[in-house]
Amino acid sequence: MAVLTIRQILFPTDFSDASRLAGTTAADLARQFGARLHVLHVVPPVTDPTPAPAAVRAIADELARGLSVVTAVASGLVSRQIAAYARKNAVDLIVIGTHGRTGVTRALLGSVAEAVVRHAPCRVLTVPAALPP
Repeated sequence: MAVLTIRQILFPTDFSDASRLAGTTAADLARQFGARLHVLHVVPPVTDPTPAPAAVRAIADELARGLSVVTAVASGLVSRQIAAYARKNAVDLIVIGTHGRTGVTRALLGSVAEAVVRHAPCRVLTVPAALPP
């Protein structure tokens, strides 16, 4: 039986409260596995990317205690860019937050986390925005 080895963890963030818990979870897992943490923000098409690099660095600094952290900003269709980044960087685990949208809102906006699960080249851990204490 093969041992689960996790050396590269990707935390894609949209800077929302929903992604905050996923970031903490990703950092905790990176510490447990001795893995490198990648913090990625994907700027959707037709959006100004100017503030993104500073915001990604701020999140990385917040999570970095005792970790090797890489930051990146990409542009394009969010779920596809996340999967492409994971493939290019040999990511072993993606830890992504879910907004928990349902009904019409989910039908109109879709689910980035769901699309990432479908396209990812590796395991994906989804973290709901609201977990019981």
